[in-house]
Parts: sequence; C-alpha cells; structure tokens
Amino acid sequence: MTAITRKDAPVAVEGDGVELRVQSIGGGMSVAFVQFPEGTDMGPALKGLADDLCPCPHWGYLIKGRLKMRTPNGDELYEAGEAFYWPPGHAPVALEDCEYLDFSPTEDFERVLEHIKAQGSY
Repeated sequence: MTAITRKDAPVAVEGDGVELRVQSIGGGMSVAFVQFPEGTDMGPALKGLADDLCPCPHWGYLIKGRLKMRTPNGDELYEAGEAFYWPPGHAPVALEDCEYLDFSPTEDFERVLEHIKAQGSY
C-alpha cells in the first residue's frame, strides 16, 4: 500500500502560481496535487499535442475553486466539492483559484508534463 502527502510529492511543473506536484503511486498510476491561480489557461502549454489538448485521462476531486474544461464537444464547468473524470481531449482554464487532486496513468501523464515543460511556459 502507498500513501503520499502534497508536501512529499515532488514538484513537476511550477511557475506563475501554477504548481503540479506528481508522484507515482503504483499500479501504473500517479497522483497529482495541482494548484492553478485564477486566469490560468493551460491551452498554450498543450499546443502541439493531439488537437492541442491533453491526451491523458484524469480522475480526481476539485478541492477549491471553479474550473472550465475546454473539450472538442464544448466547455464543461467544475466546482469545488465535485469528483471528476476528464477523458483525453481537454484543456483546463481556472475561473477562480483552484486546487485539485487527480489520478492519471503514469506514462501518459509523464509525456504531457514533459511537453508542458518543453513549451517553456512553466
């Protein structure tokens, strides 16, 4: 069994108030502790991926704030207190300061994080 706290997870992406702390938890999955300040738009950092959207699925819980998720089928809104599943093909925009916890396939998420870092946005 594995347990991890936010403070123990290493920072994978950081800058302009954005912080993603990510740790593999076994079973091919990783946990991410994410903070986006109001106004954060991850769309530019995802440019160059399939359809310029995140190709990784995420399961999680929005702890704080409101988040708009751009998808090929239109925007979806999420609020604090909601559990979520985001299938491949999304780009988050923070409508308020947001914090969430998500679980994702490690290999898929690592590729997305490497792409984001290569964009030089964070």
